[in-house]
Amino acid sequence: MTVQRYITNQVEAIAQPEGDGATVRRSIGTSELENFDPFLMLDEFMVEPPAGFPDHPHRGFETVTYMLDGIVAHEDFAGHQGKIGPGDLQWMTAGRGIVHAEMPQTKCHGLQLWVNLSADEKMCEPRYQELLDHEIPRVSPPGVEAVIKVIAGHSFGVSSPVVTKTPTMYLDFKVEKGFKFEQTIPESYQGFLYVLEGEAYFGSRSTLGKAHHTLTLSEEGGVISIETKDSAVHFVLVAGEPIKEPVVQYGPFVMNNTRDIQQTFVDYQMGINGFEKAHSWQSKIANRH
Repeated sequence: MTVQRYITNQVEAIAQPEGDGATVRRSIGTSELENFDPFLMLDEFMVEPPAGFPDHPHRGFETVTYMLDGIVAHEDFAGHQGKIGPGDLQWMTAGRGIVHAEMPQTKCHGLQLWVNLSADEKMCEPRYQELLDHEIPRVSPPGVEAVIKVIAGHSFGVSSPVVTKTPTMYLDFKVEKGFKFEQTIPESYQGFLYVLEGEAYFGSRSTLGKAHHTLTLSEEGGVISIETKDSAVHFVLVAGEPIKEPVVQYGPFVMNNTRDIQQTFVDYQMGINGFEKAHSWQSKIANRH
């Protein structure tokens, strides 16, 4: 018999200012849920022009931007640029170094997840994986009025084309009221749920989860139960293989020790080891006059 997971903690994500005029609800990455291995941060963001996230660097992890509504333009110092719209995904591996800007073109609502990289991947070459909404596979559990978008990993026999450096599953659920089913989770993964709208009962202890709450899962078990009663629900389930390495974070840089963080500052300030274009480049989208 497969062991069911249960909810171990529940934290409400409180709206707070971030970047240049944006508002975020941060759950993973706060003092209550710091470094939920392998995840560093989860933000539900709300932003509209002229606010945004102008030119800024990253090193040592991946940023996963999943748009719920609106359009965000992005541009980086390597010449990569484009737009992601409602339902679209951008999985960016910052690796050894990226400087980029993310600026809304309309009123925007979405999720940004930071996934840590292991020590042997932190200095990898940057890469992007982008999927339009219609390119993200969908599946419905048998006999359940629900749609699951398989952003990463697997669900009910359907797999995402996204290749993750750190083994990760990321599923978006929309479930109508009055249904109960189970979702499998790799037993070695650590995971959480984040409720966007509505409410549902999760896990073997039927814990009620409401909008803007993060619910962490117990470590043991291969399935999580999901039950809706009087309300439909929209939530994401995110789980990944713990890296089990030291984490030292300073703003947008995430390494394994203080020495590597100090070296990252040197690299960024001197424009070397991945940051060669950091000071000669300015994005067009964030520097319009």
